[in-house]
Formats: sequence, structure tokens, C-alpha cells
Amino acid sequence: MYDIYSSDNKDQWRYTLGKAGKRPLVIIGLNPSTATQEKGDPTVTRAERVAQQEGFDGFVMLNLYPVRATDYRHLPAKANPAAFAKNLDAIEGVVAALKKPTIWAAWGASVLHHGFFLKARDDLYERLAKHKPQWRRFGSMTVNGHPRHPSRLNYGWKLEPFDIEA
Repeated sequence: MYDIYSSDNKDQWRYTLGKAGKRPLVIIGLNPSTATQEKGDPTVTRAERVAQQEGFDGFVMLNLYPVRATDYRHLPAKANPAAFAKNLDAIEGVVAALKKPTIWAAWGASVLHHGFFLKARDDLYERLAKHKPQWRRFGSMTVNGHPRHPSRLNYGWKLEPFDIEA
């Protein structure tokens, strides 16, 4: 079902998932749940639909942290250093390969739950700056000022500029 897919640790760490295109939307969520190379999950299905709705011909689902959990609160308190580093490298590799990358920041307010989510966000901002991505959000910001996660969206919204520095 998905022609872009990379994972590790017996598929317990997922780095990339998506469908190739000449102009893919890059989506950065929180952490992967149940989607595999063969089947999607609700988050990936929503992300793919938004990419199509916004005129992209492909998408790549990435996450701030690659360890699978259906509930981010069940992740360990500390990040696995190998998973963390390999994930940042994978994200930069995807973005670097695109001429004009558009990134949908889609991690939601839950980014506050683990310090390593915020560290990944900040590290990615610094690492990706040289590739000059267009940062976007879908819909309004959350009450605490974060871009909404795909599980909390309205298809009537549009991708809008996201000031990641703010």
C-alpha cells in the first residue's frame, strides 16, 4: 500500500511511511501508532487525505519520535538515543531530497508530554533550516499554541503558514 517505508527494531521504530510523488507533502506528527507498509491507521489516512486535498501528489509521514505507541503517554520517560538520532537523520534525508519542501507541523499539544518531543522539534528546526522548507499548519493552533495533530482536524480547514520560530 505504501511505497515509502523504513523501520527498525522489528518494526517497533518507524521512520518513514508514505506514497511517492513529484510534489509530496512532508508531515511531522508525534510518534507512530499502528500503520504499517501494508495498512494505514486513522492518523495516516487523515494525513494522506489532507495532502490530496491540498494538491500534493504524494506524502511522507514522519514523527518527532519513531517508537510506536498507540498512546504517547505509554512511551518511556527517556528517549532511546539510537532511535532519536536515526529518526532525525531520516527526516533530514527526506527533506533534503526535495527541491521545495513543504512541511506540515502536525504534532499537537501532546508535544508537551515528553521533553524529548520538544527537543526533537527544536533540533529539526535547526537541522532543516538550510533546506528552506515552507512550514505549514492545518487549521487553527491549539489552546497552548501548537499545530494540531491530524486526529483533531476538520477537512474544511486549509494548510496555512506556521511560524515555527514563535
